[in-house]
Amino acid sequence: MKNCKPLLGHNVELIVSGNQELIRGRAVDFGQDILVLYTGKQFMYIPLIHMKQMRVSEQGIDSIVVPDLPFDSYSDPISYRKILMNSKGMFSEIYITGSKSIHGYVTTVMNDFFVFYTPVYHTVIVSLQHLKYLIPYEPHATPYSLTAAQFPLKPSPITLARTFDQQLRKLIGEFVVLDLGDNPNKTGVLRDIDQNMIELVTASGDAIFLHFDHVKSIHVP
Repeated sequence: MKNCKPLLGHNVELIVSGNQELIRGRAVDFGQDILVLYTGKQFMYIPLIHMKQMRVSEQGIDSIVVPDLPFDSYSDPISYRKILMNSKGMFSEIYITGSKSIHGYVTTVMNDFFVFYTPVYHTVIVSLQHLKYLIPYEPHATPYSLTAAQFPLKPSPITLARTFDQQLRKLIGEFVVLDLGDNPNKTGVLRDIDQNMIELVTASGDAIFLHFDHVKSIHVP
């Protein structure tokens, strides 16, 4: 990311795919595949594949001292996978798709997906290529101020495969929710996967066909 290095320490504004709202903050670190932004309140880790555009901003946080990074030092090269691994067990906010983000914990990182455990959706399997950003909270923060007894960090009840494709195939015949259920046509019984096409039977009994590459997340209610 040599072209972006001059932006380090500067206030920037950017748009990520799936969200047209401007995100503003100070660029505090770049990796080969990830940007770290400080908004004045929190750090955002944004995979560069989803950065639609970025430019220097006249609005920013000039008078605010940037605190220490939650996972890593400025001297260590960072990467998307390393950030996910370091965030395991830390209360975080992630944005995948639609109009809302979700809150919980990264529990497992596999080849091309990770498992996110949340009090709302429980176990959510997220494709690595579709995470738009991750925001870690303070070390002792918990979702919705729940106690450990109210929201214990549990291992996934689903037997995990190595890849997202294999994981979807293990759920054939199950009732599933794709992409957090924002679209009613993405909730139903996963009937079959033929090459890159997914067949889902919706509430009406109709079959809906979806391309594998556009499935961002999946969970079993």
